[in-house]
Amino acid sequence: MHGCVLSKGLWAVLVLAGAAALVRPALAGHGQEEAWRKGNSKAAGLQHCVMPTEWMRRHHMELIKRERTLTVHEGIRKERYSLAGCVNCHVQYDAAHKPIAINSEGQFCDVCHEYAGASLDCFQCHARVPTPETDYGAHAEKGE
Repeated sequence: MHGCVLSKGLWAVLVLAGAAALVRPALAGHGQEEAWRKGNSKAAGLQHCVMPTEWMRRHHMELIKRERTLTVHEGIRKERYSLAGCVNCHVQYDAAHKPIAINSEGQFCDVCHEYAGASLDCFQCHARVPTPETDYGAHAEKGE
């Protein structure tokens, strides 16, 4: 039964993602093509995210919401699609090798959300830089 619930959840994500794809403009061609691979982040050395780049660009919010539901309501905590995992991979570091908050101006999350005019309120509660408890590493590198 549990597998069935996940399948229904995945189906719902795919339906929502398809609807979102119809109404959201693609960022390609607007200077955002490589925003996810900026600077000295772990992501800069990877060919793609935990999912193909175009899919993540359009559907990451649905994925984040699904993971939130699994974690909060069902007690299932996964690293692969966690927000902490995103931060760990996409955060950049300054000259002293200190992490720059992922939602700072010109950083990974800010660039696309600013372009899309989307609210970026995840980090009112969630960590903006990796913490020892959440430093899962680059999931795409692990092949997860």
